[in-house]
Amino acid sequence: MRTLVITGASDGIGAAAAAQLAGPDRRLVLVGRNPDKTHAVAERVGADAAFVADFAELAQVRELAARITERYPRIDVLANNAGGAFAGPAITGDGVELTFQVNHLAPFLLTGLLRPVFTPQTAVVTTASIAARLFSRFDVTDLDTSRHYGATKAYGNAKLANILFTRGLHARGVRAVAFHPGNVATAFARKTTSPLKLLYRTALNRFLIPAEEGGARLAFFAESDAWRSGQYYGRPGRVDRLPRRASDPALVEQLWAGSERLLAR
Repeated sequence: MRTLVITGASDGIGAAAAAQLAGPDRRLVLVGRNPDKTHAVAERVGADAAFVADFAELAQVRELAARITERYPRIDVLANNAGGAFAGPAITGDGVELTFQVNHLAPFLLTGLLRPVFTPQTAVVTTASIAARLFSRFDVTDLDTSRHYGATKAYGNAKLANILFTRGLHARGVRAVAFHPGNVATAFARKTTSPLKLLYRTALNRFLIPAEEGGARLAFFAESDAWRSGQYYGRPGRVDRLPRRASDPALVEQLWAGSERLLAR
């Protein structure tokens, strides 16, 4: 019996992947921010458990990790799927810009706290985005873009951080992969001031793929071994071109150290 933890599972890609991964040989552990939606998805797919946590509060992430490790002695897959594009700059109660915290710092923290129940075969699957290549303007002296903020840049930087984090996990002996789910018709950009909102709120959204297709990509990486650890995939079976700086091991370590400093505040 394999145990799979999926964050951002209350709707969109996470909910679609949960439905596709459900089966008698799997324990699905779903995490979402909205209690009603998260529990509804869990009931619909027959999940083993549903937990509610808002990644805008790191105390809730720490409590989530404690509850999961108390209940499950082993995790086979951790799908870091929660995220979104937000208006800002918005500084959380933890002193971190919201987009960076929800998309990167909270999953970084959760993954670290869950590592005691990882096995050598555990896979960490992170939902990144092509935005990492298109919009990132990464500056390690302004890691969360709180000083020089732009909504689109903040999202691109956070998605680049997902890829750098994946490479850092691989360097530390954890099987990890990041992937672009496609341009999926979800509500993730509804609260942003970024031009991305236009794509998701206008007639242009007819060019988006359904959540089920994005969920299928997540499900593929969660259940298959046909991928290379430490890589970023544009779609299953195709390693995608990295943003230029993402191949720099020094930047990986700078992100790692910077993330730990933010968590130590």
